[in-house]
Amino acid sequence: MSDNFYDIVAARFPANPDAPFIELGSGAVLSYGDLAATSARYAHLLRSLGVVKGDRVAVQVEKSAEAVFLYLACLRVGAAYLPLNTAYTRAEISYFLTDAAPRVFVCAPTTEEGLRDTAAEAGVGTVLTLGANGEGSLSERAAGQPTGFDTVACGPDELGAILYTSGTTGRSKGAMLTHRNLASNAATLHALWGFQPDDVLLHMLPIFHTHGLFVAINCVLMNGSSMLFQAKFDADTVFRLLPRATVMMGVPTFYTRLLADDRLTREATAHMRLFISGSAPLLADTHREFFARTGKPILERYGMTETGMLTSNPLNGERIPGTVGFPLPGVSVRVADEKTGEPLATGAIGVIEVKGPNVFIGYWRMPEKTAQEFRADGFFITGDVGKIDEQGYVHIIGRAKDLVISGGFNVYPKEVETVIDGIDGVVESAVVGVPHPDFGEAVVAVVLRKPGADTPDDAAVIRACKEQLANFKVPKAVVFTDELPRNTMGKVQKNLLRQAHKDLFDKRAA
Repeated sequence: MSDNFYDIVAARFPANPDAPFIELGSGAVLSYGDLAATSARYAHLLRSLGVVKGDRVAVQVEKSAEAVFLYLACLRVGAAYLPLNTAYTRAEISYFLTDAAPRVFVCAPTTEEGLRDTAAEAGVGTVLTLGANGEGSLSERAAGQPTGFDTVACGPDELGAILYTSGTTGRSKGAMLTHRNLASNAATLHALWGFQPDDVLLHMLPIFHTHGLFVAINCVLMNGSSMLFQAKFDADTVFRLLPRATVMMGVPTFYTRLLADDRLTREATAHMRLFISGSAPLLADTHREFFARTGKPILERYGMTETGMLTSNPLNGERIPGTVGFPLPGVSVRVADEKTGEPLATGAIGVIEVKGPNVFIGYWRMPEKTAQEFRADGFFITGDVGKIDEQGYVHIIGRAKDLVISGGFNVYPKEVETVIDGIDGVVESAVVGVPHPDFGEAVVAVVLRKPGADTPDDAAVIRACKEQLANFKVPKAVVFTDELPRNTMGKVQKNLLRQAHKDLFDKRAA
């Protein structure tokens, strides 16, 4: 029996091939029969272009049903699917293509002219195009291919995908994900989140990222159900489609935008079974306010490119604001001393480590880096700092790289942010460390305020922190902003904040 992830989900597809799989924003509906036929045509085309098991297919295209079918075609032919953020520049694409050495590169028709030479310089043999409406040379050349394809048998540890990390702290790394990684995570989440045959997912996430592709779409495939497939988040569209959906997966920004809309009520969300949040920390206040308005507690979970999902708040049980729940079934999570790897006591803060069938097998062409990121007993060092409380809930304190060491004392930004976020008039804060002549690093709070006359000034923020925190944790400066920089998934880019304010104390001294 093949462990190819496509075979695993195909066994769960509806018996009726006309059953809906994707409903597009235009209202067009594509069925599971369309999925099977189109992915087969694409698989035949890839094979005709020389793609064999283990090859890579790099893809930088807009969100479309055809892009999903291409992902499945790569699985069917035994190739590793390599999705790339649509925001990546030509220079970044050059790096990925050179590093991954894909057999085929698929880009948007609008970017083909600028990227064809880039692909050629990287040694890529074939460039195809795919547009947001399914147009392009990929579809044209696949049109005459057969609609049946014998999926290539793959072992559980053979590559299914490579996803590059963001590279904010250095060279981007290609996380190698196997068919076992994809299958184990999809099966676990499908069961843990109680997917039902009639569930309908509202999908507004990008599909070059773990959340939108391997969590959202893989759960739908595992369930053999349908999704309302929108190009991007739009509040008007959400309220129009909620009565037809039962599950929504989003980033925290989705939920804060819904909360800013008077249409968010118990009546508007009555048909919904489950709201899930991930990819960035969900503020506890957002969780509480959403529950107060809708009666629906958001389910927050925790994952990363290298591991898929590794914890989740319970479907049935208390979803505690500010936590990411329990380790998934079959997944071991521990908090350890960052330097020694020794497990720490309950409630102690340390680096989060994980082991399980969801954990990737290593970084593409980086054996030394891979070895550095795994403990001798097989636990992967996530780089996230957190703790596990007495009830077993996992709390994320922040990234290890975001730790501020001020005057020799460790300051975890999340602890300071929690205090500031609780101040009336504050929407959200981000705490970073910047160079300081006396302390080495100084704690700086970048604060987004609510509009209005009663918003706090820097003195009020510092006063609140002094009331609740040790003095070394209190910000040495407060900077107010109209917007916090975020990546595509809504995560605050603290590296940009550190860069923007790195000379703050030099300027003050001058």
